[in-house]
Amino acid sequence: MGKKKDKAARKLPKRECCASKPKCGRCPLRMLKEGTLPEGFTVKKRRLVRLDGSKVTKKDLSEVA
Repeated sequence: MGKKKDKAARKLPKRECCASKPKCGRCPLRMLKEGTLPEGFTVKKRRLVRLDGSKVTKKDLSEVA
């Protein structure tokens, strides 16, 4: 069948907003507004960045999870 989702698993944000009108659940803009964005991250120009200004990699996001 399908995979069972772990209730403790957090949604990780995408690295860039896709700018679709109904914002997806992983949109960094939506997560920033809701306050669910992981610590140490912010959004600038629709891109997910670290607070120190460096780019975000998938490895960085997996470490947060």
